[in-house]
Amino acid sequence: MAPAPERSSARADAWVWAVRLAKTRSAATAACKGGRVRINGDKAKPSTPVKIGDRVEVTIPHPNGPATVKSVEARQLLVKRVGASVAAQAYVDHSPPPPPKAERPAAIGVRDRGTGRPTKKQRRELDKLRGRQSR
Repeated sequence: MAPAPERSSARADAWVWAVRLAKTRSAATAACKGGRVRINGDKAKPSTPVKIGDRVEVTIPHPNGPATVKSVEARQLLVKRVGASVAAQAYVDHSPPPPPKAERPAAIGVRDRGTGRPTKKQRRELDKLRGRQSR
């Protein structure tokens, strides 16, 4: 059996999914259709070809915060999903490092779960912290 010929390009949605920038192929297709995938600065349709050396930017939305932009350069063309270590070798990551996680200040007047009902003294202290008038 002869080896498969080397590919010159791969579909954008298939490549984004194969290198694990999207969890599912349909999510990769939806990202392309939604304009969240760019190849060399241009919006990519799902069928846009990805070639070796192309710069692919994928915007990954997060439900509780700002979206992350992953900027990678294609080193290898994949159309089937592969293991994480093989997928990591298929591109060079040019993404900026993520910003440091901001330390959340402790919520004022919030008690730990399971500590039970506050005593009268604790209740007055909580009211004072929250800026409420005690009765």
